[in-house]
Amino acid sequence: MLPAILLMGPTAAGKSAWAVALAERFGGEIVSVDSAQIYRGMDIGTAKPDQELRGRIAHYLIDVIDPTEAYSAATFAHDALRAIADIRSRGRVPILAGGTMLYFKALAEGLSALPTADRKLRAEIDARAAREGWPALHAELARIDPQTAARLKPTDAQRIQRALEVWHLAGSPLSALQGRRARSRDALGPTLRIALVPSDRARLHEAIARRFDTMLAAGLVDEVSGLRRRYALTPDLPSM
Repeated sequence: MLPAILLMGPTAAGKSAWAVALAERFGGEIVSVDSAQIYRGMDIGTAKPDQELRGRIAHYLIDVIDPTEAYSAATFAHDALRAIADIRSRGRVPILAGGTMLYFKALAEGLSALPTADRKLRAEIDARAAREGWPALHAELARIDPQTAARLKPTDAQRIQRALEVWHLAGSPLSALQGRRARSRDALGPTLRIALVPSDRARLHEAIARRFDTMLAAGLVDEVSGLRRRYALTPDLPSM
């Protein structure tokens, strides 16, 4: 299986140029890992590759949804894995380039679907343990989630509490939720990870300023005005 190249770094670090160079050198296709480039119409402000480049080198996960729609890291991971499989099926190298680290994390590590702690529920579990004992709650866990219970001692209060808490909050066994995360990691397959880390932050900030000036000259203000006319945009939208 061909490794996927994961190319990450801050804004204006040169990721796009590197991605293109790698694609040309190794016969690759590019998957955008950018939480803004997924939106249609947001072209200049997100520094999308132009149509000429996209016609020359296939790009994925650009112009996926309208700015009024939502798109989660979990959705990205699903879509990216599908794109990677498609690229590999044709003997090409998947090159994932961008700066949205949550997307990289969701893809490479899987997102934890575990609910956050609930103080009230934990207090209720503790009260039950005080009355019945942790071995009794461990036996209950064995009926609900035998896989997790098998890993825990009947006196492992903290982990038994967490497993029961997850069951009550998520409606799924802890082992099932953790298994989904592992499957996401396995589906990605082998990777080569490259991080572009500028050694001079002052020069990086200068590059960002130049990029912004270039965007203004290219019509960024008109693009924003057009988006406001076309869509019912509000400050609480993820695209904003």
